[in-house]
Formats: sequence, structure tokens, C-alpha cells
Amino acid sequence: MSEQQLLKVSDDSTLGKVEIAPEVIEVIAGIAATEVEELYAMRGNFASGVAERLGKKAHSKGVKVELTDTGIAIDLYVILNYGVSIPKVAQKIQGTIRDSLKYMTALEIDEVNVHVVGINMDGNDNDEEE
Repeated sequence: MSEQQLLKVSDDSTLGKVEIAPEVIEVIAGIAATEVEELYAMRGNFASGVAERLGKKAHSKGVKVELTDTGIAIDLYVILNYGVSIPKVAQKIQGTIRDSLKYMTALEIDEVNVHVVGINMDGNDNDEEE
């Protein structure tokens, strides 16, 4: 089994080391993105869809974290409500994720890429997702 890549949070090792798994960043980014009202849903893969049908909430659905040599890149795949300003909502999502990760992990994020993969034509009806 390959060793999981972890992010080192602090260089001060007097009390021990603090490391964060990329999956934790995915969950934080997913929860932060869903706080934006204009967001209808996150697009996940087949496995996350099956897990949600079985009652398990997939907070990292639609989020991909990539650890590069230059830093951390996050890709989000979202579905927005019809009639919203896509650039404004994308900036709002980027800012919310950047602020949440900075506050919770003290990590600087290089990129937060928002990929709009769909538009919800039913208006602001979120009852189906909840």
C-alpha cells in the first residue's frame, strides 16, 4: 500500500508534528462551497452518488485537491442556479474556500479553479438536494 501524501502544517517540532491529509482539505472546501447560496449542487462521481443514495453525506463531492511542487490547487465542479452571475458566484466560492482553509488549516492555497458544469433551470429549489 502506498504511503498517503500529507501536508505539513508547522515546522515547529517542539511539541510534535501536525500533518493534514488532502481528503481533509477536500471536505473543508466542499462544505465551504455549499455555504454559497447561489450554488445549486456539486457534481460528484458515480461512487459518491451511490454513497449518498445509501444515506452517507459526501462532503468532498465535486472537489479535487492536487498537491504540486508550487503548492495546493483545488478544482471544484459545480452546478449553479439559473439567472445568477457566473463570474460573481465563482469569485464568491473561491473567496469562501480560501478564507475557510486559511482559518482552519493556516495553509496558503495557490489556485481555486471553479468549473461550472451545469445550470439548474428550476430556480432556487434546493429541497431535492437536502
